[in-house]
Amino acid sequence: MYETITHIDQLIKRVESYNPDADVALVRRAYAFSAKAHEGQTRQSGEPYLQHPLAVAGVLTALRSDVTAIVAGLLHDTVEDTLATSEELEHEFGNDIARLVDGVTKIGKIPFRNYEEKQAENFRKMVLSMADDIRVVLIKLADRLHNMRTLEHLHEAKQQQIAQETIEIYAPLANRLGIGWMKNELEDLCLKSLKPDVYANLTLRVVKRDEERQQYVQEVIQVVKRALADAGLTGEVHGRPKHLYGIYQKMERQSISFEEVYDLAAIRIITNAKMNCYAILGLIHSLWRPVPGRFKDYIAIPKSNLYQSLHTTVVGPKGEHVEFQIRTEEMHRVAEYGIAAHWKYKERGQIGDKDGKIFSWLREFIEWHQDLPDNRQFMDSVKLDLFHDVVYVFTPKGMVKEMPLGSTPVDFAYAIHTEVGDRCVGAKVNGKIVSLKHQLASGDTVEILTSSTQVPHKDWLKFVRTPRAKTKIKHWLKIEEQKRSLEIGRRLLEREFRRQGLPPAQMLKSDRLLEVARDSGFETTDEMVAAVGFGRLASSEVINRLTPSRPSGGGGTVTPESHILKHQPGKPDEKGVKVKGGQDLLMQLSRCCNPVPGDRILGYITRGRGLTIHSVGCPNLEALDYDRDRLVEVEWDTTAPSTHAVKVSVLAVDKTGVLANVSSSIAECDANVSRAEITTREDRKAALDFVIEVIDTAHLDRVLKAIERVDGVITARRIRAWQER
Repeated sequence: MYETITHIDQLIKRVESYNPDADVALVRRAYAFSAKAHEGQTRQSGEPYLQHPLAVAGVLTALRSDVTAIVAGLLHDTVEDTLATSEELEHEFGNDIARLVDGVTKIGKIPFRNYEEKQAENFRKMVLSMADDIRVVLIKLADRLHNMRTLEHLHEAKQQQIAQETIEIYAPLANRLGIGWMKNELEDLCLKSLKPDVYANLTLRVVKRDEERQQYVQEVIQVVKRALADAGLTGEVHGRPKHLYGIYQKMERQSISFEEVYDLAAIRIITNAKMNCYAILGLIHSLWRPVPGRFKDYIAIPKSNLYQSLHTTVVGPKGEHVEFQIRTEEMHRVAEYGIAAHWKYKERGQIGDKDGKIFSWLREFIEWHQDLPDNRQFMDSVKLDLFHDVVYVFTPKGMVKEMPLGSTPVDFAYAIHTEVGDRCVGAKVNGKIVSLKHQLASGDTVEILTSSTQVPHKDWLKFVRTPRAKTKIKHWLKIEEQKRSLEIGRRLLEREFRRQGLPPAQMLKSDRLLEVARDSGFETTDEMVAAVGFGRLASSEVINRLTPSRPSGGGGTVTPESHILKHQPGKPDEKGVKVKGGQDLLMQLSRCCNPVPGDRILGYITRGRGLTIHSVGCPNLEALDYDRDRLVEVEWDTTAPSTHAVKVSVLAVDKTGVLANVSSSIAECDANVSRAEITTREDRKAALDFVIEVIDTAHLDRVLKAIERVDGVITARRIRAWQER
């Protein structure tokens, strides 16, 4: 929408167009400093590197940014990519500009183990920088926009990576900050990189279709202009620019053809007063019949990014649908520049009380995302918050709450207050009792019913939609888990103390137990006791460290943990599994998925049972996904091969000798059959179920292929516990 700035004089002219009193001398001085710092550097395209900071500053002028932000845009890469220092920038340009450059630099500076971690941490820093100075984020968005404009000069894999990150994070962020034109351009550029064939095809079809429809749109515009003049209403009438990614999304979402999407003519009317917006809406509806369900009043209830407009679709001339957006000049300015249209850079870009109330989403976004410790959980939460479609619901007192599409009464309760959410037992929607899973719709009035005895439930995590509700529920569950672990740990230790003939109450309060806790890496006795209850530490091991002279077996008595394998840090256990990072954990293989070497595996710490090893993709493991803190990276130890029992189901023709031949083929593959069952069916088929001992998945594959070669066998497959008939 806004052309790229390529010369300092263009930049100065753009700045002066909206800020005649701007300190252009400072802008020129920053340009000269950047030119000297980047001298000799080139971009992948071969052009001088200086063109990039100049273009970034140009994007900032399109947002009507202040001189401080524009100067920081010119200098944003000097500390990271040249010999210039933060101290030098502060000396030359002052503290504010140096701080902005430092903020942008820090977002992408720290090395990380993998791309996912880097993406999460960089975005986390950007979220937190919003609380300090929103201009840091605007500079970063401008930087990303110019990089996307010049993406074709990078190799294909890098293009895909940057475009994917942009479509997932930066375009939705621009939308949430209300910068509509930037969001649209970023999405179109992403489509160009991620789906070049789709982009090229749509571009050609839009150009061709525009030529055909231009006359129709102009006819509609002329009718509207005459009607406005006759009614004495002021309004500029324009055709709306086309958004390729929006067309693509609509085609995919609604499974309709390009022609069906593009039959909609799009027109925007900009007037001088809010009252006139509604008058013009009435005028449009008097000219043509409105399409039911296609009217939206974003003036009475603005979007969370402050977007305001009236949207309506009518059946226009020749029976074709026409979409109208009607707004004031101020509303249009906000739609174009978003947060930058409201921002008054008076106090270092910080969010004041007045603007903080206006940008309630931004304040809550910062509050609820800065404390999530897990990178993957953080990114999932961010994407959910950025992408959501919204519904507008009311409290009994008439206050409007904006909620993500699909939100439930539990989400609404947590949006009101944490305690209301924790104590929520039910809800009334429009005066009628509904279930907690009920999905709210725009216009609903919601009353939350609470009880002092109610507590959050783990099952709530299956249907709540908002990051706030999920975070609060997980926090409560984690605290309760710690309390339960502490209680279970105490019971396990008390039982072990009694077995050893020791007084439980005295031992739990003894200084010696605190020494054992600290020697084991815990700050307090309670932390160690909770670790016992959680399954990270065996109670017998605590007793051994506490009383090393006593035999731990107690005369051969079986302890509650004796069925669990003891694992030494960094070493394989008897099942051939190693814990990454050398954690000392009790370990057992999961019975639900029965993993075998060659399967991708993860460990999950189960309270009182130690570490359970699951196959990646196991439904039970995915059901436990809410608590990522309890996931542990593990791997197979290939240096110590052992056999593993696997269930195999064979479907064969019911005839003599099949069972013997299948058993023989298994034996020929050096696999042992520990159990076999045969069931005949009415359709003259036989179901043969085996438990076979194999070394790994490659061994299992050889066995299955050998079975399938047996005459009469129809299929042979591995069976997990959740797949059993």
